[in-house]
Amino acid sequence: MIDGLKVVTVLPAYQAAKTLERTLADIPHEIVDDIVLVDDASQDDTVAVARKLGLRTIVHEQNLGYGGNQKTCYREALALGADIVVMLHPDYQYTPRLLGALVHIIASGHYDIALGSRILAQSAIAGGMPVYKYVANRALTLAQNLIMGQKLSEYHTGYRAFARPVLEQLDLASFSNDFVFDNQMLCSAIQHGFRVGEVSCPTRYFDDASSISFRRSVTYGFGVLRTAWQYARWRPRTTPVVSAPAPVLRATRESMSA
Repeated sequence: MIDGLKVVTVLPAYQAAKTLERTLADIPHEIVDDIVLVDDASQDDTVAVARKLGLRTIVHEQNLGYGGNQKTCYREALALGADIVVMLHPDYQYTPRLLGALVHIIASGHYDIALGSRILAQSAIAGGMPVYKYVANRALTLAQNLIMGQKLSEYHTGYRAFARPVLEQLDLASFSNDFVFDNQMLCSAIQHGFRVGEVSCPTRYFDDASSISFRRSVTYGFGVLRTAWQYARWRPRTTPVVSAPAPVLRATRESMSA
């Protein structure tokens, strides 16, 4: 807990048996109140390892996709009373040691969403990121910034933290169950007026880390551009739904101590 705010980490898992224990070991447990793992019908021992480690584990009987997994993660986190939710991949690609930095950015009241940016780290390729993915990431991010009128370094990171109002106000159920879910969520949050901060985050690419194929990457890329265009067209010309989340967080702390 930070400043009276309950922190819940969610782990959207698929075939993560080999990396889950390492991921869990590096999470700063002194600030995390609950950890939820949602297994998306893995064919390996992910569920057995999670339960052995004592994690709160939810199992999808059939594969719902990356977006479908996250929807379950966020529903469970909100049900647990989370004020700040951190989404961390259990494949050990993103370092859990920066979780505190993401949480503090939101707890400060300056931002509603915090992203762990591989591009700001300036070591993505050195960490094993395929060159074609790096180039595509930079090109798509440039296009989205121009379309959306933003200045983010990366829209495609899988390391994210959210203040509770973001998860409550976005229509998560309407988003895709596939990989483009992340992008739809972020674009919708920007369209709603939520504030986004970034933290430099090194990343690791290795055999046991998850990665989508070239074909699915291309499909994702087109989905990203379509999403950015849709939300740019629908950008509201009135006051954003949430313009000052900091008072919302203070109200949450007061209600917890009442």
